[in-house]
Amino acid sequence: MNRVLQGKLNFSGPGITSFALLLFVVAGFLFLSSCSPKEAQTEEAQQETPGAVSSIAVFVPGVVAGSPTYEMMVEGVEAAARGKSGVEVSVVEGGFNQGEWLTKLSSLAASGRYDLIVTSNPAMPEICAEVSRSYPEARFLVLDGHIEGNPSIFTFRFNQREQGYLAGYFAGLVAREKQAEGTVKVGLIAGQEYPEMLRSIRPGYQQGAEAAAETAELDFRVVGNWYDAGKGSELAGDMFRSGVNVILAIAGGANQGVISAAQEAGKGVIWFDSSGYDVAPGTVIGSTRIYLDRAAREMTLKAIQGTLPFGSAESAGIAEGYITFITDHPAYTEHLSEELREKLENHLEELKNGSVKVQE
Repeated sequence: MNRVLQGKLNFSGPGITSFALLLFVVAGFLFLSSCSPKEAQTEEAQQETPGAVSSIAVFVPGVVAGSPTYEMMVEGVEAAARGKSGVEVSVVEGGFNQGEWLTKLSSLAASGRYDLIVTSNPAMPEICAEVSRSYPEARFLVLDGHIEGNPSIFTFRFNQREQGYLAGYFAGLVAREKQAEGTVKVGLIAGQEYPEMLRSIRPGYQQGAEAAAETAELDFRVVGNWYDAGKGSELAGDMFRSGVNVILAIAGGANQGVISAAQEAGKGVIWFDSSGYDVAPGTVIGSTRIYLDRAAREMTLKAIQGTLPFGSAESAGIAEGYITFITDHPAYTEHLSEELREKLENHLEELKNGSVKVQE
């Protein structure tokens, strides 16, 4: 080729010049076609990085108002979407009738309007799994629940055995302070029996109480639903009369009945998922807290970015900073002795740094 080209360049005239120019243009075109489009596509891909999720439904298995955990869930999802162009969040309340949750969740999935459905409740993983069988394209983020292996569902679970343990340790300290010797009783009232309650919270609560007071005994009662305040009051009153000094209330609307009985008996109540001190000052004397708002924000943000690993499950507890005992509220200082607070806070620090571990 060099020889041929060199021979042509020995000639003169406008036709030869045009031919050389043509060769130059073609060579340039071939070079650009092999390089520039790829670089342009890469640059374009870098500019256009849309999230995998743009339309989110928050399904509340209950109502938002008056439910701190659901308020935290909604707040966290909205915080993740805030400032993300094109990401919209809709909140759908499922009501208190658990029998209707499957139908209502199915309707959301069937609409095809949402890239992601976020919800929170230990009962929701199984319900989401059932919906996913009919609508496999739907994707679910379930907080405060656990299921693995379903490609449509990601779950984030708080280590509720640790949370139960923390509440139980506090209950044991209170009971032992009230009764210096002998067997002491601590109480737990649940709205219903459900797997996480029986598998994690109840045994963790008892374990924590025994760590604080070796002879502690657990009185466990079930309301049968999440709204009967009258039944909650009846159960709590009977427990207080039997020698229980403090009750962990995990009964939804029935918690108000537990509080009423405690106020009448001059006893204490422990709140579980959020700060309850202001619910009944002087009666709610202790409160664990889960950072569901943080989990909702972080996991939703991953979904928006397309990095949430559907089909898997994650669990976090005290050491990871998702569970704690609220010790910075004025009521905590006002109604508890310095000695009790010091024991609790030292033990909480041991749980945080891993020097004490809750046995599974």
